[in-house]
Amino acid sequence: MELLENIKEAIRSIKSNWLRTILTGLIIAIGITSLVGMLTAIDGMKAQIEESFSGFGANNFDVRSKNLSGQSRTMEGVREKQFPPVSFRQASEFKDSYSERGLSTIYCWITGAAEVKRGSETTNPNTRIVGVDENYLLLKGLDLERGRNFSNVEIRYGNNVCLIGSEILTTLFENHEDPLGDYVSFFGNRYTIVGVLEEQGAVGGDSGADRNIFIPIENASRLDQTGNFRYTITASASDPTKMDYEMGQATGVMRQVREDRIGEEDSFEVIKSNNVGESLEEVAGYLRIGGFSIGFITLLGASVGLMNIMLVSVTERTREIGVRKALGATPKKIRQQFLIEAIVICVIGGAFGVLLGIGIGNIVASFVGPGGFLIPWMWMILSFVVCVIVGLISGVIPAIKASKLDPIEALRYE
Repeated sequence: MELLENIKEAIRSIKSNWLRTILTGLIIAIGITSLVGMLTAIDGMKAQIEESFSGFGANNFDVRSKNLSGQSRTMEGVREKQFPPVSFRQASEFKDSYSERGLSTIYCWITGAAEVKRGSETTNPNTRIVGVDENYLLLKGLDLERGRNFSNVEIRYGNNVCLIGSEILTTLFENHEDPLGDYVSFFGNRYTIVGVLEEQGAVGGDSGADRNIFIPIENASRLDQTGNFRYTITASASDPTKMDYEMGQATGVMRQVREDRIGEEDSFEVIKSNNVGESLEEVAGYLRIGGFSIGFITLLGASVGLMNIMLVSVTERTREIGVRKALGATPKKIRQQFLIEAIVICVIGGAFGVLLGIGIGNIVASFVGPGGFLIPWMWMILSFVVCVIVGLISGVIPAIKASKLDPIEALRYE
């Protein structure tokens, strides 16, 4: 009951001086607005970017050979069981069976050290040759700058055609030359260029797809003289919200294709290929740290301002404190009264700051693209917890000062 009475008294004290309360609450509201606004904007932009990227990478998973390094590993004295790599025939069977559920693509890395020639021009021996099918560009999010994708006939019969990256175009062709219909040579064969990929760019000195040449997967399989090529299938989940279920279905299809017996472990791997989503989450994490740091610094300044105002309030109400002590109020009750008053002011300012922050955050996020209205419940709860902590920190020194006032000296204060 004492706590409830102190809360009522704190509210009565706040009502007696609305202007001071509003100005004090605004200090906290600005800090909370910066904190919630930044975090809401970051989450909103991340959600909209993920939605834009959902078609290539965020909702895909890979079905591939186990132990891609080709070297057996020993764990706790037990050598890991070796399984044969996924063959082109098995990958094709899986693609046909999975087509009822969604799209999938087969690809294989042939080499990363090819030398490509065109007349007298030659690339460095660092060109990557990749065998792909007609769905590869769609599922990997690659766009053509000019030309076209492989036709069904070219994929089926493995014609000598290719798609080249922007770096290959720059190395082998002059600015005024049209590469479409021209020829490049590698592996002793001549390939007709039917398309050029848009420049992708990459991080860390790697040119990504810009240094790649893509050939039909059937053509690539004919280059596999030793049977050492490792074919990977990337499948797109028909329902992104049921990724685990879709991966389970794909596992069942591949076990049937690979003829894995009941009770035996999978002779292949099914893993999420959400590199885009992981990278985006990593960037969003850094942005959240930055936003939280800026908001924390703003709240730190707000807490200093609140503490200053509460100290002034103690001075203004010295006579009131003396009367309370003369009527039997203990130092503990005086401390509680000022602490609760500081917390109530913080919570009022925090509630206004949360509403303002959510609005500003969603407005900022909407500049990235149209999306739904985001209500960050976690940040709202965190903000109110922070408000209580700020109120405690800001009110503790004024409360202690008020509780230590001598009642006789306080009553004499004018």
